[in-house]
Amino acid sequence: MNRRDVMIGAGALAVTAAMPLRAAEPLISKRPPPSARRFTSRAVEQEILRVRAQIADPELAWMFENCYPNTLDTTVKLGTVDGKPDAFVITGDINALWLRDSSAQIQTYVHLAPQDADLRRVFHGLIQRQARCILIDSYANAFMEDPTAPSSLSALGDKTDMKPGVAERKWEIDSLCYPMRLAHGYWSATRDKAPFDALWAQAMARAVATFREQQRKVGPGPYHFQRVDKSPTETLMLDGYGTPTRKVGLIHSGFRPSDDATVLPFLIPSNLFAVSALRMLAQVHNEARGDAAAANDCLTLATEVEAALNAYGRMPDGQGGEVWAYETDGFGNSIFMDDANVPSLCGLALLGAADRNDPLFRRTAALAWSPRNPFFFEGKAAQGIGGPHVGLDMIWPMSIMVHARNSDDDATVLQCLRWLKATHAGTGFMHESFNKDDPNTFTRPWFAWANGLFGELILDTLQRKPALLASPL
Repeated sequence: MNRRDVMIGAGALAVTAAMPLRAAEPLISKRPPPSARRFTSRAVEQEILRVRAQIADPELAWMFENCYPNTLDTTVKLGTVDGKPDAFVITGDINALWLRDSSAQIQTYVHLAPQDADLRRVFHGLIQRQARCILIDSYANAFMEDPTAPSSLSALGDKTDMKPGVAERKWEIDSLCYPMRLAHGYWSATRDKAPFDALWAQAMARAVATFREQQRKVGPGPYHFQRVDKSPTETLMLDGYGTPTRKVGLIHSGFRPSDDATVLPFLIPSNLFAVSALRMLAQVHNEARGDAAAANDCLTLATEVEAALNAYGRMPDGQGGEVWAYETDGFGNSIFMDDANVPSLCGLALLGAADRNDPLFRRTAALAWSPRNPFFFEGKAAQGIGGPHVGLDMIWPMSIMVHARNSDDDATVLQCLRWLKATHAGTGFMHESFNKDDPNTFTRPWFAWANGLFGELILDTLQRKPALLASPL
């Protein structure tokens, strides 16, 4: 069983059918009525009105209005803990908080935080909630609302050190990188020191220490994970420690951002993300807390991992050049592929983990968006990248959004918008994945991260290429 089978019932990954829009069908809002929305931001509502007015295509405008506020409408539960804001943000159809997903979901609104005190309370609450989660277990990827509750995955009998409040304990580097990026984004936008208290600093120290533990310079480290499951992507070999590596300074990752097991433990996109996230964290330590020692600790580790990446993270592209590998082991073995889940090779620039104009990144992203990547699919409905998580021939809309964000070519961005418009299966929302030949076959009708990324794509297009939105697609 995988996480979705456990959390929302058996068969949750089965594809869902929906009817495409008919030509004359009215575009009625798919948002919950105002009284049923989890949280409403005045600034976000104004942003929806501003952006909609500049989108000439009615269906695309309707999709933006449905998708952009989806996290606030449906996934945020705001409260207090010890007199401080608390925000529990679920992924959508899974009633748990993923450190990665929740960070990405809320980051969508960070540019609006200076305008809205209530929205700042959500950021404050999530940053604090994530800190408490990391202090429960820095190796866990997902958490439950009640920090004292036994794991909802205990029935699986995972062989790991499961703790109360943990929903799943798959060690993924990006689970700690995303809260660092969120903290930096919020601090840069608002200069609000309130979330960055001693509790937060303690959690960030634990996160940095976890990265160091997973360099495994002395022994295998404390993390191990095994699960009895029919899919090999759900467990780690060799007593739960994963494939052997040469210890070169890179950080080991048991699992990918898809929650699938790594094949080779040095997951290069996540190590690149760690370098940038550590530098972002150092800035927050310096500027928000005046903590030069903590900042220097982050910068020292970032420099070490960056040097190891340059020495061991690249591979030949088959055309006389080099690209970033997807996974390596330090012995000279490497895998080239890409998975739609970000951090991916294609998604490095989106995260600030690569300069979008860097030739090495451009070559890598171009090769990943090609048949050289075994998880690049071309079909009647679209082109895009998927991954092992939901099987072959399933394109993740997330990959199309990232491809559009990477491109300076009008035709490419326009094609990506057309693909997204043509593959939502009449729902008005983004999905986890859809079949390359039949978008009415899709997974996860309620996936807030993808909805937020679609909103970000529209905002990015409006900023970079407003003329593309000024005419119907």
